[in-house]
Amino acid sequence: MNDKQAKAKKTSIGGQALIEGVMMKGPSCTAMAVRTPSGEIDVELFQEKAQRPWYKKTPIIRGMVNFVVMLVQGYKMLMRSAEKAGLDDLDEESKFDKWLASKFGDNMMKVISGVAMVLGVVIALGLFIVIPMLAVFFLDKVVPLGGWKTVIEGVMKIAIFVLYLALCSRVSDVHRVFMYHGSEHKSIACYEAGDELTVENVRKYPRFHPRCGTSFILIVLVVSILVTSVVTWDNPLLRIVLKLLSLPLVVGISYEIIKLAGRYDNIVTRIVSKPGLWLQRLTTAEPDDSMIEVAIASLLPVLPKEGEDDRW
Repeated sequence: MNDKQAKAKKTSIGGQALIEGVMMKGPSCTAMAVRTPSGEIDVELFQEKAQRPWYKKTPIIRGMVNFVVMLVQGYKMLMRSAEKAGLDDLDEESKFDKWLASKFGDNMMKVISGVAMVLGVVIALGLFIVIPMLAVFFLDKVVPLGGWKTVIEGVMKIAIFVLYLALCSRVSDVHRVFMYHGSEHKSIACYEAGDELTVENVRKYPRFHPRCGTSFILIVLVVSILVTSVVTWDNPLLRIVLKLLSLPLVVGISYEIIKLAGRYDNIVTRIVSKPGLWLQRLTTAEPDDSMIEVAIASLLPVLPKEGEDDRW
């Protein structure tokens, strides 16, 4: 066994693509690296708590908690990266901008971010829970679907998800984020392989990774088909409420599945991971060298220190 093979491992370090940047979360800290308008890489560190509470170590529950934490933290990082990248430097303020500034002052961005996040959640629930359920409910009135209603609903949700990603990938600004997404995956793959984190080394690794958030969401959609198969179709409103109540359980189960898929490499985990890896062809793109530099800059500060364990 050579030195590279000896260093190879599955890491718990994970990340997220940002606007002109990458965020990486390690055992003891989180780092955000953003390419500023001047061309420099701005790196910011956020320390994590030394001890993990019980609810972050308990199967199923840890998935529920981590999902909410990463959703909130990821959104905050995304907004912060937009500021660092200079996207909020507008030459002219609209009347609405001036009104917001007069009402909320320095808290204006926090208010806008909060409202945008709530709207995002509402739209996601509408697209992936309400619309497919109502479509199948009324379709069943015209063409009796019998026991296939839940399956058709699930297929519809996956189709909406794939179509949404395909449309997003065609937007130039989103495509750049997807390129940074690719640089995040490639840098983690390089580290897991035991290679030195250089642009040349990172460049040769694939942009697909089994622990990707894209794969996680796809697993959530599939698990939701199984979990909600026992939920009543008699009352649409009751079904929506019960589906919302079961969502934490679905997320928790999905987290454990993707955790296993990221830890082991066998025929079962490869089958589980394959659809998500295919879907990452939409949500990742090959990065340029400057983007790889940013990903490396965000990964280096979160690598485990002496005594820390980042094994997945």
